[in-house]
Amino acid sequence: MKWNQILIGAFGLLLTGSSFGQANLLNATTPDEIGKLSDAELVVKKESKPLEYGYVDDRDVLWSKNVWEIVDLDERVNFPLYYPIDTNNIGSSRRSLYDVLMTGIKSGKIKNIYADSYFNEKRTLSDISAAISKIDTTDLGVEQYNAGEEIDQQFIDRRDITSADIAEYHIRGMWYFDKRMAELKYRILGIAPVAPDVNFIDDETPDLVELFWVWFPDAREVLFDNNAFNGRNTASSITFDHLLNARRFNAVIYKEDNVQGDREVDEYIAENAFMQLMESERIKEQIRNFEQDMWNY
Repeated sequence: MKWNQILIGAFGLLLTGSSFGQANLLNATTPDEIGKLSDAELVVKKESKPLEYGYVDDRDVLWSKNVWEIVDLDERVNFPLYYPIDTNNIGSSRRSLYDVLMTGIKSGKIKNIYADSYFNEKRTLSDISAAISKIDTTDLGVEQYNAGEEIDQQFIDRRDITSADIAEYHIRGMWYFDKRMAELKYRILGIAPVAPDVNFIDDETPDLVELFWVWFPDAREVLFDNNAFNGRNTASSITFDHLLNARRFNAVIYKEDNVQGDREVDEYIAENAFMQLMESERIKEQIRNFEQDMWNY
């Protein structure tokens, strides 16, 4: 690697670590200058890219296990993925993970979205519109329609899924043991926002549904360009790409690949939340123990 690339990469880490805390805040002479980057910072930001995954030969994967996890956004450690939900008084540099994903999809930067976690059925923005928004007509609007009149916009109700509606995220990833590196590693494959069904969102206890699945490697650049909030130090932020790849969140396994057709934990442990949680911990312990057992003599 050339020295100039090393310097650009190092400066890029410093930039991404400080840009979230409102760039140029201390040097701004007017509020309009807050957030403006210098020419050097703009160059580095343009050159910065997410750290590429290393190539892993299938022959080097000694053991692997696919797991599906629930990231509950009610847990404090997962708040950086949920907030902010109200962006009226917050700068454009602060967005929730759902807003980041939707902005990437709408702009065309995220192209690989799917209906399920097996990535068999590809979706487009128009395909998922029914899952993220609902348009309903009031009784007065129906009367106008039946009378052959054009429906007034005030009689049309539109309800969109927003960041505030997201209850959790489902993540599919693979744990694998790289025999060349002699260590256990993890790679995220897909992520899905989960929210109440938009058609029954105003009910007391609406069912939660997966809105769509995003092929994670395709979303990395968008996630790298957006920062999550660091409550311990606002001057040192972390990108969503780094946060997710570093597993800086808490999750519960709800499914693993198994001989029963990848059945979920609640399918063989029904109506017992405590035992389901214990089963999730058993699967985690099984994964952790594999690496430890490799070094037993």
